[in-house]
Amino acid sequence: MLIDDHGRDTGTVNVRRVLRASRERVFAAWTEPTLIRQWNARSGLTVPLAEVDLSVGGRYRLHLLAPDGALHRISGVYRVVEPTGRLAYSWIDETAQDQESLVTVLFQKHPNGTEVILRHESLPSSDARRRHTSGWQACLLELERVLHESDFIAHEDACE
Repeated sequence: MLIDDHGRDTGTVNVRRVLRASRERVFAAWTEPTLIRQWNARSGLTVPLAEVDLSVGGRYRLHLLAPDGALHRISGVYRVVEPTGRLAYSWIDETAQDQESLVTVLFQKHPNGTEVILRHESLPSSDARRRHTSGWQACLLELERVLHESDFIAHEDACE
């Protein structure tokens, strides 16, 4: 949670993580539907649908399936696409009927690989910020795990 100069909550979550992989691999994991399905859900959830039109103005859709059968539908529009450098996209949780928020992800070179710097803005409540903080942290942990699995590497090589 960030606080502005007047002591008000800005509705923003920031999450950072260094991943032992190149910017190209991390960016591909973030933007290729078959790779997104391997990591973009916190523990216990699966991603049965990931659709990406990776262009400014292009849309994306994610379906996250919980073990109890609950389906969470996320969608949005890409506002910035800078391959291996930066993404910005709107985020709408259609299931929760949340207002639109904005996700910005930077992929920065780091001596140990790539630093992912994620900023999720305009979240409507402290509960939403708490859920998204833990969700993004869990996703980045899962991404780190998947980046080192041979299936992910073999699939990425097949996409190039």
